[in-house]
Amino acid sequence: MDPPSPLPTLIRKKRDGERLEDAEIRSFVRGVTEGTAQQGQIGAMLMAIRLRGMDAGETLALTRAMATSGRALAWPPAWHGLVVDKHSTGGVGDKVSLALAPALAACGCKVPMISGRGLGHTGGTLDKLEAIPGFRVNLSPEEMCSALERVGCCIVGQSEELAPADRVLYGLRDVTATVDSVPLITASILSKKAAEQLSALVLDVKFGGAALYPTQDSARELARSLVEVGTQLGIRTVAVLSRMDQPLGRAVGNALEVLEALECLDGGGPPDLRQLVTTLGGVLLWQCGKVAGPAQGRELLGRALDDGSARSTFEAMLGAQGVPPDTAQRLCSGTPAQRRRLLGTAKVCEELPALQEGWVQEVRALPLAQVLHGLGAGRARAGDPVDPLVGAELLVGAGQHLRAGEPWLRVHHEGTLGAGGRRALQGAL
Repeated sequence: MDPPSPLPTLIRKKRDGERLEDAEIRSFVRGVTEGTAQQGQIGAMLMAIRLRGMDAGETLALTRAMATSGRALAWPPAWHGLVVDKHSTGGVGDKVSLALAPALAACGCKVPMISGRGLGHTGGTLDKLEAIPGFRVNLSPEEMCSALERVGCCIVGQSEELAPADRVLYGLRDVTATVDSVPLITASILSKKAAEQLSALVLDVKFGGAALYPTQDSARELARSLVEVGTQLGIRTVAVLSRMDQPLGRAVGNALEVLEALECLDGGGPPDLRQLVTTLGGVLLWQCGKVAGPAQGRELLGRALDDGSARSTFEAMLGAQGVPPDTAQRLCSGTPAQRRRLLGTAKVCEELPALQEGWVQEVRALPLAQVLHGLGAGRARAGDPVDPLVGAELLVGAGQHLRAGEPWLRVHHEGTLGAGGRRALQGAL
């Protein structure tokens, strides 16, 4: 084991723009994991990294140290090459994981998807799934292995045992204004993926007005870092850049996004959602050798959505994660009205009229998400409760003509939308 380096020395070194050695980075991560590093010291190091950056070697060392701060998952030898995952840097209306994981499993992959909760204006996959009565996100590594054996996929929260250093650093990044550091994001995402023992990984790196990175160039910098480090960790890694100016699909809000993901699993749903699901899935099927190229992968994944096999796998995954079989069956095979009754509805369902006539250029995702967040769809701090029934449905798309007074947005809330919220929503159109 490396002799511990005094943390103030390491902080000073990085503050002054010097390179940290691998052993020094391991020493810092060990202090984080064992609790010997004070919060002030961790915050100071995070800020030094945010301001001074890390080169590719330092970023790789940080990722490795965080990945080995806990246990690694282990899979049967027969699954070699088939264990895949996807990660998105966060968006509005992004319910891709709900359709993608079961579709990949239906194509023969094993998908141990470790997802997160929403924080700030972006939604969280776990919050969406918890809108389904009985769904359990906390599975032990043994339960995950059992679900993959029987179903082919599971979508779970981060275990206490996997990359525990990341849990500490993730929470502190949010309160120290260091969230947008490329080395810290890279290490956070890939330490968890390395602990999953993946064969292949696809990253959906968002850019635009409602993304962490506003420009394509800044998103590309993060994508390059993720692909470079992922590849050096032995994971076949590809990044796809996608826009996040308008919501993905037509639904925003936890229960509403589950319903829209089910439309996608029925072979329908909004075209932009299906396109992103099949693009990301197509790349993964190519990466793990199921098809000769991404185009054939898109086709194979599209067939799994169209022939019902992805939806059947989703139903089986719900059962494996605690949803009563009759609930899972009614949700997956029911009519849209039956599905909506099963998940519940908000107290108020209100349509907003267009204030003037014109052609829709875009519906901006950020103000829409911020208003819904204030109505209870999101959380300001980790641990806050969310209301799964709060959300909105877009009734229009870009390029569409609207007359004054025609409804363009349906808002689901608990009677808490005031004049200021309505004004902000109108400003999104």
